[in-house]
Amino acid sequence: MPSQWDSLLTQTRAKVKEVEPSEVRAHLDAADGVAILDVREQDEMEQGHLSSATWIPRGFLEMRAEKQFPDKSAKIIVYCAGGVRSVMAADTLQALGYQNVESMRGGFNGWKGAGFPFVVPESGNGKMSRYMRHFRIPEVGEAGQKKLLASKVLLIGAGGLGSPAALYLAAAGVGTLGLVDSDQVDYTNLQRQILHKTRNVGIPKTQSAREMLYDLNPDVKVEAYQTRLDRDNAEEIVKGYDLVVDGCDNFVTRYLVNDICVKYRVPNVYASIFRFDGQATVFVPKQGPCYRCLYPEPTPAALAPSCEEAGVLGVLPGVMGTLQATEAIKLLLGIGRSLAGRLLTYDALEERFREFKVARDPGCVACGDQADIDEVIRRFEIGEACALATH
Repeated sequence: MPSQWDSLLTQTRAKVKEVEPSEVRAHLDAADGVAILDVREQDEMEQGHLSSATWIPRGFLEMRAEKQFPDKSAKIIVYCAGGVRSVMAADTLQALGYQNVESMRGGFNGWKGAGFPFVVPESGNGKMSRYMRHFRIPEVGEAGQKKLLASKVLLIGAGGLGSPAALYLAAAGVGTLGLVDSDQVDYTNLQRQILHKTRNVGIPKTQSAREMLYDLNPDVKVEAYQTRLDRDNAEEIVKGYDLVVDGCDNFVTRYLVNDICVKYRVPNVYASIFRFDGQATVFVPKQGPCYRCLYPEPTPAALAPSCEEAGVLGVLPGVMGTLQATEAIKLLLGIGRSLAGRLLTYDALEERFREFKVARDPGCVACGDQADIDEVIRRFEIGEACALATH
């Protein structure tokens, strides 16, 4: 006498159409837009999967299906390891209103047994398990993670803003991080520059940062530039990166970074801090304003003292630097709405964010309609005032 489970499976199979792996292969070869859904668990995924499959573990199907597959009339082929869970999953999708769902008979084991190609994730050095929470986000997934691993981000400064930004970008798996900083770790840095440890006081920040980032994620390559950013080296350093995270705290360097980013069309993720206040935005050349649109002229030094002179709440750069990392990741993945054209301000005392629209200035000397950015850079006077300071 069949068990209750056997009876349930038989009843469910009667409601779900099953297809052979060869039929699924034909759909993939034809690139006809059929969606392939893998409902296995993490450890099974690590053994391999169909190249175009979307992964939603069976236990999360009801919660995530409608967001991942908004068109309920589109064809979806579900597979698991052996073809049982996929039948149940297909029945669940039908109950959710999906009209064209099939299950692959024999599952992934049947696919492999037929000798069809599959993808083995890069799990030899822990990539698969390290980024698993990213894989579960439809907007990121394995394809997005590969984008991050292939990306290059340059951080101007390994100080208060650069610390959280570098840590989160490394943890996220951004493949190459460049660090520009000429300073050494100092005791007075440790109140806010969480990238550095007490034992590293006195050594270059770039060396200290590299050690920390490699400890956090050995997948990441760290390029250290133990130097001041100036007109002689800025172009050569900046132009090889996908985007810049600006964590400096002097106007001369900010204008220089802006101009080089405009010239090479490199997005510039900007933030600054002062005591209890912070601000952040994104400058995307040709898609919005640049730093010179926002601040055509430097603020007088008397009105803009450094953190050393004015002080800064230690956690403030953590908030703003984390926002920079978030914007950087969104830009690299091409998801969400960036802060381009918007200035976000933060008041830590009031725990309040405010947003202001920022428009591109058609008359801007750097990105305006008649701008000659090469001339702007050529005439840019750099002196000792351009020494890189980093909160």
